[in-house]
Amino acid sequence: MKLHGMAEAFRESLAGITPQSMTADTFLSMLLAREWDYRAQAAIARLTKNAAFRYKAYIEQIDYATNRGLERNLMERLATLDFVHKAQNLFITGSSGTGKSYLAYALGHEACKRGFRTCYANAPKLLGALKVAKVKGTLETELKKIERCQLLILDDLFIVPFDVKERSVPYCLKSLRTGMNGNPSSSHRSTRPPTGMTW
Repeated sequence: MKLHGMAEAFRESLAGITPQSMTADTFLSMLLAREWDYRAQAAIARLTKNAAFRYKAYIEQIDYATNRGLERNLMERLATLDFVHKAQNLFITGSSGTGKSYLAYALGHEACKRGFRTCYANAPKLLGALKVAKVKGTLETELKKIERCQLLILDDLFIVPFDVKERSVPYCLKSLRTGMNGNPSSSHRSTRPPTGMTW
């Protein structure tokens, strides 16, 4: 039945780690709680792995002491992921080396902890891959993979201007907002705000 959490708790009880004074009902409740926790942690680990983050980052570890105009109150509001629930876009802009990617990853990890299917992608590499998929005739298949994500994090967006052939690809990404599985939200990290394009 693959009740790994319950099995581990039961092994601990046999080893004498679990208090022997438990009633049968209390013991069963403990086993169920351990199984619930095990499955919850396994789900978070799976979502985090599938998100393909480049490194780990957490809301709790954000450094507010450095003078870079980062407001704790704002980050705490963003950490509620209300923008994901509302399928809104979030742009994180600023100078190079100020921790924009870290903030995006931290929000992404928080989303995984709360059960959101999250995808990370380097924007130039993703657009390049989608261009190849368009030539091969598999663009729709690739977009459906992205569509399944509830939060899409695009790193280094607008670092390199789009050429004429690439401009149709962001339009395809924009169309994902009306995907079959609900409107995906997105977080974008760039060194400057977008110009001439609305998402």
